[in-house]
Amino acid sequence: MRWYIPVFPKPCSVDQHGSVEDFGRSAKNVVQEYERAVIFRLGRLSRGGAKGPGIFFVVPCIDTYRKVDLRTVSFDVPPQEVLSRDSVTVSVDAVVYYRVHNPTMAIANVTDFSHSTRLLAATTLRNVLGTKNMSEILAERESISHTMQASLDEATDPWGVKVERVEIKDVRLPVMLQRAMAAEAEAAREARAKVIAAEGEQKASRALKEAADVINESPAALQV
Repeated sequence: MRWYIPVFPKPCSVDQHGSVEDFGRSAKNVVQEYERAVIFRLGRLSRGGAKGPGIFFVVPCIDTYRKVDLRTVSFDVPPQEVLSRDSVTVSVDAVVYYRVHNPTMAIANVTDFSHSTRLLAATTLRNVLGTKNMSEILAERESISHTMQASLDEATDPWGVKVERVEIKDVRLPVMLQRAMAAEAEAAREARAKVIAAEGEQKASRALKEAADVINESPAALQV
C-alpha cells in the first residue's frame, strides 16, 4: 500500500479582516500594546478570550483572527436639526470619545461597533435635545453632555464599547430667531438704562429736598 501526501502549491487564504497569509508566516503573529486579537477556530471563539499584547499563535487554515484597537477614538456627530420642546428648530453638533473595553464582545456582538456607535450618537443627540427648551439647550450644555454620555454608555455596553465623554460643540439658531433675540436684548438694555436714569434723578431730587430742608431750618445758611 502506498501513501500519498498532498502538497499545496499555493498558500491558504481566509477572510479579509485578519487573514492568515501563508503557512510559514501565519503560525505566530504580534499585536501591539494597544491592540488585542480575537481568534476564531473553525468559526468558534477561541478559549481564553482576546490575545495580546505580544506574540500569539494560530493554526493555519483553521484559525482566523481580528485585531481590535483599544485606544480612545473620537468622532464628530454631524449637525442635527432638532425641534426643541418649545417648537424651536436648532442645529446642534457634538463630539464623542469612546474606546473598546471588551474586544471579544466588540467583534462577536455587533457587525461594526464603530459605525453603530456613530449612528447611535446622532440618534441619542436628537432624542435628548427634543426634551429640552431652547433656553435649556443654550444654558445647560454640560448637563446635556452628561445625559448623552450616560445614555450612550448604557446602550453600547453590550458591544464592548465604553463611551468616555460627550461634548456639545455648537448650537446654531435660525437667522430670524437670532434677530428677534437681538432685538429683545436691545430692548431690555434700553429699559434697564431708563430705570437707572430714573433712579438717578430720584436720588438727586431727594438730595435737593434734604438740602432745602436744611436751608429752611437755618436762616443764617447761604446757598452756594
